[in-house]
Amino acid sequence: MTVRAALRHPAAWWALLSLGLLPLAWLVLQTLQDQLGANPAEALIRATGDWTLRSLCVVLAVSPLRTWLGWPELLRFRRMLGLLVFAYASVHLLCYAWFDMGFDLADTLQDLFKRPFIWLGFSAFVILLALAATSFNRAVRWLGGRRWQMLHRGVYAVAVLAVLHFWWMRAGKQDFAEVLVYAGVLAGLLGWRVWRGLRR
Repeated sequence: MTVRAALRHPAAWWALLSLGLLPLAWLVLQTLQDQLGANPAEALIRATGDWTLRSLCVVLAVSPLRTWLGWPELLRFRRMLGLLVFAYASVHLLCYAWFDMGFDLADTLQDLFKRPFIWLGFSAFVILLALAATSFNRAVRWLGGRRWQMLHRGVYAVAVLAVLHFWWMRAGKQDFAEVLVYAGVLAGLLGWRVWRGLRR
């Protein structure tokens, strides 16, 4: 079976979804077995944030890979991959609200405006929420193809905000090595879209 035939197989969608959820399942297992180290709350917040960024890189890589490899079958996974980004971002926000803020709304709002990197991350989540809420066929028909496409270009803003959120969070420790990796990958993926748009 060729790669393209495998991608067209009905089981491929479920296989990729299961693969995407494996990191979350592993984090749950580590939590239940108390294997997250001395500060499990910080470990969960960081890990879910990392997987949000990784998932974002994957979903933004779909179009370039489809073009370079000539595999249009990859497009059938893009919506599901986008929802995975939203799922990891939601768990990341939940861990912050639970473990850092204790679900105290007043403290959370104060922290939101006191620490800029929290505000950036929350702004990215709000955009992701809008994209997830309009990711279904009925939303495309309701908004119209052109407006739907313009809205979903908001994923580019999410990428910029996510990197800035990560960079600002690491600024206190002057540890930017990992940030630069994500920034480089996302800059390359967004740069490909700019180059593609200019060619058209």
